[in-house]
Amino acid sequence: MPLKISHRTVYSYDAPVPYALQRVRLQPLSGSTQTVVSWTVEVEGANEEVRFHDQFGNDTRLLSVSGEAQAIEITASGEVEVRDTAGVTGPHTGFAPLWLFERPTSLTTAGPLIGEIARSIEGGDDLSRMHALSGAIRERVAYTVGATDAATSAEDAVMQGEGVCQDHSHIFLAAARSLGFPARYVSGYLRLDDTVEQVATHAWAEAHLPGLGWVGFDISNGIAPDGRYVRLATGRDYRDAMPVSGIRLGHAQERLEVHITVEQ
Repeated sequence: MPLKISHRTVYSYDAPVPYALQRVRLQPLSGSTQTVVSWTVEVEGANEEVRFHDQFGNDTRLLSVSGEAQAIEITASGEVEVRDTAGVTGPHTGFAPLWLFERPTSLTTAGPLIGEIARSIEGGDDLSRMHALSGAIRERVAYTVGATDAATSAEDAVMQGEGVCQDHSHIFLAAARSLGFPARYVSGYLRLDDTVEQVATHAWAEAHLPGLGWVGFDISNGIAPDGRYVRLATGRDYRDAMPVSGIRLGHAQERLEVHITVEQ
């Protein structure tokens, strides 16, 4: 399925910013589930200092701002041909060893509540157990926009009983790792059936299963990623795969605007 995507991010400030550094992961890569037909990343108000593939294989760019700028605009757009592989991404590749995805992070540490969810998954083969885990998380934690933020841990989201796709993915990572499976976070885009305009990127999780390799699970929607999903970046959690992050000097207040369209 060919998907056309536009992702515009604008940072504006109420006072000049003497210096800022932005890390951008907005370039999808061709692989087993997708082929990038065309793609551009355009930047206004900042300079690209370096571009590289990080330890997880993500296309990463560092942008610097100096000279009292008051706005940064980043626009990523293009066309990607997506294949439905029933969520199977395939063998592990990249610089990061597979065992690294077995270790918890500050956002994906399994506490008593996640341990309870993990222990409830019994019987069946590995794939069936991971699908059961996805369903158990979705039943336990309702999808509620604004209930959490980027710093909310997986255990805290279970305690609250609500969250968004980031939280669902973190809970899955924590539980799958506690069961002995390497697991990773995926950021990207999802074509929705009822709207073209979106306010945020999407997130899902993958577990590495013997005989299959990496297999994806969109916990929030209760399905395996299909021909509507475009991958941007992967990592141990949200912080490793977030599309745009950065630091700045000064006391200016920041305003963020995100405009995303995903259409066939």
